[in-house]
Amino acid sequence: MQDSLPQTISLIGMPGAGKSTVGVLLAKLAGLDFNDTDLAIQRHANATLQEIVDAHGYLALRAMEEDVLLTVPLAHSVIATGGSVAYSPAIMQRLRAAGPVVYLQVELATLCQRIAAAPPRGIASDSAHSFADVFRERTPLYERYASHTVTAEDGDPQATAQQILQLLTAAPSAR
Repeated sequence: MQDSLPQTISLIGMPGAGKSTVGVLLAKLAGLDFNDTDLAIQRHANATLQEIVDAHGYLALRAMEEDVLLTVPLAHSVIATGGSVAYSPAIMQRLRAAGPVVYLQVELATLCQRIAAAPPRGIASDSAHSFADVFRERTPLYERYASHTVTAEDGDPQATAQQILQLLTAAPSAR
């Protein structure tokens, strides 16, 4: 790993932005561990995110997410967060204190195409809200908390991971 890289890099963005896929590749490139917080939540609850939402509601999923993300080790890792982390100032403060927070920005139409092909994702939002509503609600939060924004529109996770690595290597003061 390059000495100029931060020891923790967090990825935020909407479901379908590629946080998990890009995160694994970025961790390999940077020589860091990889931590997918959605998986940590599922292990903690012994249920999928969708099962948590179905059984307990989206607010319970957000509460579990906060519990997990306030305790999960962050050091020496790329952290792929759940899409709803931006609702928690406590989580975002912890992530920002640990290192750069990179917002993977993807247009709504592209996100809709990506998630249409995936199984239900357990999105932590009111069922009365459409995916577009969630996108409009979360985008300003991602923009507020991100120390860097990277467009992940083209669907090339390797190129996105390399772009993040170059950005963070060029900007060590952003730690």
